[in-house]
Amino acid sequence: MKISIITVCYNSISTINETIVSVRNQSFENVEYIIVDGNSNDGTLKIIQDHPDTINTYVSEPDKGLYDAMNKGISMATGDLIGILNADDTFHHDTVLEEVAAFHHNNSIEASVGNIIQHDKTGKVKRVYSAKNWNPEKLKVGFMPAHPAIFFKRELFEKFGNYHLDFTIGADYELITRFFLKNGISWQYSGITTTSMLVGGLSSSGISSYKLISTEIAKALSRNGIKFSKLRINNRWVWKLVGFINKK
Repeated sequence: MKISIITVCYNSISTINETIVSVRNQSFENVEYIIVDGNSNDGTLKIIQDHPDTINTYVSEPDKGLYDAMNKGISMATGDLIGILNADDTFHHDTVLEEVAAFHHNNSIEASVGNIIQHDKTGKVKRVYSAKNWNPEKLKVGFMPAHPAIFFKRELFEKFGNYHLDFTIGADYELITRFFLKNGISWQYSGITTTSMLVGGLSSSGISSYKLISTEIAKALSRNGIKFSKLRINNRWVWKLVGFINKK
């Protein structure tokens, strides 16, 4: 089994080296590592070029945004599984990919869903984002598993398509809805904590993004013919708060 890991970056000089090293340190050997850089001008490309033994393929050129770059990476991938590792994130531990490969080998599934942790710039853990209690029906009320904790069979992209470029921060939500809910792909919760994620990503930047992601969740569900309540989508923070209280 081969696993393709795709990292998309742009002017990521402060974090990209740590991301690359976390791939290099993986115990699993059959890894194809692809980096899609958006024509960085801050020295990111020099760091990428310093790791020829870890990076199988890279491209540095202008793109149409994050999801266009992800689609480029998918088009270059040749692995059985595809995973996304953001340019300011790292694998949680050195045996993540070994565990993911074993999980897929032992289960006849098209995707696995795991967990991530979110931390601040000091390394302090701010949140454990678990998919243990997630299921695709929760997409109807605004809940998706952490995108970097999902490993997909590559053939799913060939069968059902890539990320749609008319979303600003919700193309991952739309793709997950299309794969899991509309097309009913086979999946299991792996229980693997795959990724350590730096707080402050494109869709995790607080109140300023809440209205936009709510709009794009509704758009994603509508596009795939899924019935939903806009009220529940817009007020999903209430259900998150209830879930947080119930965990205490």
